[in-house]
Amino acid sequence: MHQPSNGTPASQLSPVRWRKAAASNPSGNCVEMALLPDQLIAMRNSRDPQGPALIYTRDEIAALLAGARAGDFDDLVQ
Repeated sequence: MHQPSNGTPASQLSPVRWRKAAASNPSGNCVEMALLPDQLIAMRNSRDPQGPALIYTRDEIAALLAGARAGDFDDLVQ
């Protein structure tokens, strides 16, 4: 597999196991994430599963999750 970059079509990242948060709602308002073979993490819009994926390092996702847990982004959804 080639080194993926931001905007790589999610369909080109196969085979990976996409997963979404249990808090996702049935109307499809969620993102999905997948661990890639090279230990990068891909994120895609669940409503456009063949569309572009954003590619992050594990450290970048860890920082995002820590910020979310700390409430850094709460104002974006209030």
